[in-house]
Amino acid sequence: MRRFAHVPMAFLAIAFGLATLRQGGLTIFGGPEAGGETGAIVPWVLWFNFLAGFFYVAAGAGFALRKPWSAILAMAIFTANLTILGALGVYIASGGAYEQHTLAAMTLRVLVWLALALSARKLFGGRATLQPPSGPEAEGA
Repeated sequence: MRRFAHVPMAFLAIAFGLATLRQGGLTIFGGPEAGGETGAIVPWVLWFNFLAGFFYVAAGAGFALRKPWSAILAMAIFTANLTILGALGVYIASGGAYEQHTLAAMTLRVLVWLALALSARKLFGGRATLQPPSGPEAEGA
């Protein structure tokens, strides 16, 4: 079962990334009529989410290819989303205009990437590294 654990992770990350890119791109580049009713947009959250979509797809590709670095990327994505959610909370508490769906979407992103990061860590274990392999196993590559 663990042999194919990366498949649903890859699918979820890539689908989530493509949906994020589509919606963010329509809202940013296509105008309000293309993106639907947007309401009180928080521009820095919108741009963060749009740009993060590329990293979601990259992490999904890493999961699909069973690359240990994808676990590190997933944790970085989770951390970045959590940071933005915290900043959004401060923005809201200081009276900034926002839409409830923005808060809900950021919370969903944090939860999804927490689950993906923990799953990737469990799947790849201690092999998750940014360093190129060294020693005898690197010579065979």
